[in-house]
Amino acid sequence: MISISELKTLLATPQKIVITTHHKPDGDAMGSSLGLYAFLIQKGHHVQVITPTDYPDFLHWMPNNSNVIIYTEAVEKSIQLVNEAALIFCLDFNTLSRINELGEHIRKAPGLKLMIDHHLDPEDFDDYRHWNINACAAAQLVYDFIKNELGEGELINKDVAACLYTGIMTDSGSFRFPSATSTVYRIAADLIDLGAEHWRIHQLVYDNASENRLRFLGHCLSNKLEILREFNTAIITVNAEELKTYQIATGDTEGIVNYALSINGIKLAAFIIERTDKVKLSLRSTGDFPANEICKKYFDGGGHRNAAGGASELSLQQTVEKFKSILPEYKTQLLQ
Repeated sequence: MISISELKTLLATPQKIVITTHHKPDGDAMGSSLGLYAFLIQKGHHVQVITPTDYPDFLHWMPNNSNVIIYTEAVEKSIQLVNEAALIFCLDFNTLSRINELGEHIRKAPGLKLMIDHHLDPEDFDDYRHWNINACAAAQLVYDFIKNELGEGELINKDVAACLYTGIMTDSGSFRFPSATSTVYRIAADLIDLGAEHWRIHQLVYDNASENRLRFLGHCLSNKLEILREFNTAIITVNAEELKTYQIATGDTEGIVNYALSINGIKLAAFIIERTDKVKLSLRSTGDFPANEICKKYFDGGGHRNAAGGASELSLQQTVEKFKSILPEYKTQLLQ
């Protein structure tokens, strides 16, 4: 591991830098990546954000989004940039498998790997780590990295502030999750003072749905929602044909699981969806119930206590039955 003083020395002169984040980036992934980008270009660095895959249209408004390269759409160029980079920032993930094929290229690349993340159980691929599982978002840690680790808070301009606010807002569930501590509110207030238009950001992220997404949401809640009162659990299941029928695009399924969790008395909600390669699960819970334990133990995944994800090689129906078969093990906790 390199020290912060060594990193400061490196960042004192222009460097070739790559910033990357996890598969199917969300608001925190793109907010932290583009926020760090907007900071680094002020210092004269040659910076490129590379995402492993595409990401939702409702995040494309963010400053400097037009400069992002999507790996699957520019493989050779992405590999070249990774191999030429002196510094590679890895944001909002801590195992290289989270960035698909791009992960092995980064593992082999000669540049220093710098991880900024808030997830459990990091893989030891990094040369510098700014990591805190108690942070509500990677964007919170990027803010801390710039202001407190590097001591360059004066470079948090309007673009940096807007991106980091987006990351914190989305990963904290619009400041309603337990991770939204008083410290997070103070950071958000500072970002607003520095130019983040909080009302506009919320509108661009949450009030920007397509007609297809709203009709799909109605279908999920009306036809696909199953309530298991004996376990205080709600499940929404979606097959590949339904995704095709509603012309679902990247990001259209995001947040649907939270509707199931919002039902009175529900402690655990699951959104189980049939994708091209695997069946994906998104779990949300309330209180102390460990959604991440279920994902890690049974579905090759993980995440935070109240927000986790996993995958299954089984069919959609078999995955649903497996999930249901696990619930008796947690009945006591679910009924508390």
